[in-house]
Amino acid sequence: MFAKIVKSKHFSPLDEQLKLRHDHWSPGVARIATRQGLQSKSFVLASELFSDATGCAMSRESLRKVTQEWGSKVSEKREKETDALFDPSESRLEIVGVTDAIEEQASISTDGGFVHIREDGWKEVKMTTISSVRPKAAKEKSVEPAGRGYEANEPQMKLEKHSYEVGFWVADEMRKHQYRAGLRRDLDNSQRISSTNDGAKWIERITKENFPQAVQIVDWFHAAEKMWGIGKETIGHKKDRKIWVNARLDDLWKGHLDELNHDLALVDTKKAMDPDALATNIGYFENQQNRMKYDQYRMAGYPIGSGSVETGINGVVHHRMKRQGQGWARSNVNPMLAALSELHSGRFMQEWANTQ
Repeated sequence: MFAKIVKSKHFSPLDEQLKLRHDHWSPGVARIATRQGLQSKSFVLASELFSDATGCAMSRESLRKVTQEWGSKVSEKREKETDALFDPSESRLEIVGVTDAIEEQASISTDGGFVHIREDGWKEVKMTTISSVRPKAAKEKSVEPAGRGYEANEPQMKLEKHSYEVGFWVADEMRKHQYRAGLRRDLDNSQRISSTNDGAKWIERITKENFPQAVQIVDWFHAAEKMWGIGKETIGHKKDRKIWVNARLDDLWKGHLDELNHDLALVDTKKAMDPDALATNIGYFENQQNRMKYDQYRMAGYPIGSGSVETGINGVVHHRMKRQGQGWARSNVNPMLAALSELHSGRFMQEWANTQ
């Protein structure tokens, strides 16, 4: 039944007979409305699409309440489970159910995006993406990244079956939720795990604490970006800059780290337009080289890019929650992010059933 019934004491038996919710919508209608509220770019658009799909009307405000009420249930459930996981008196095996376990090879990446919170302005939200990894089929292979080719004996890897966990958390809160997200994919029993990230120390730390068995890798594209930053600060002529940067990236790609260190030591910092930016970029390579063994990672079949989490930030968070002139009440941020996490992880129907 799609129509909303006005409730009075005379209609209570009918409400019960029709199994209407406390807000007088049927569970099926509420589920459809919630999907629209999460997938559409606004609650106004979601209301229009809902009416077009079902033939009955639901106001923007009603649809917002239905969506965010479910998000609150999901958010409360994940907070309760996360707290229980770190309670020594609880058995973690009884807390979190496994969905779509990754038995062979897994990748875990973590990053941040921004959401405008009315009370606080633009604030970072943190996301962990967990993916299954497999070698690419012949037709899927390409020359990458940045034109640097793989050798015939180097497997190219494909990341798929992504799941997401995103929230407005500080790093140590993210650590707990990242661990829960890993348990849901049964990472403790995966044969191989790698973690490719942008080099941020807090990401390295929490991932090492949660999954010490994971091979940690600095995202290739972030490393290349830093090298281009060094070139921009020190070489004015574009052609000369391109030659210098590509030569350094070739060394990095091939694992010639001694040659790379030698050339970076020769960089004339006096020519820098922004000495602080130059020092930061050079320091990036000095401090991260234990996670920049790209030739070894490729041969071992580890992905060297963190595009899955960056794509996730855009597709899961920014698509719905980062719009011109739009702000979110602080109390609604984590409920929306929790609901979006389940939707884009392919667990909407499962989690809907678990929260009714």
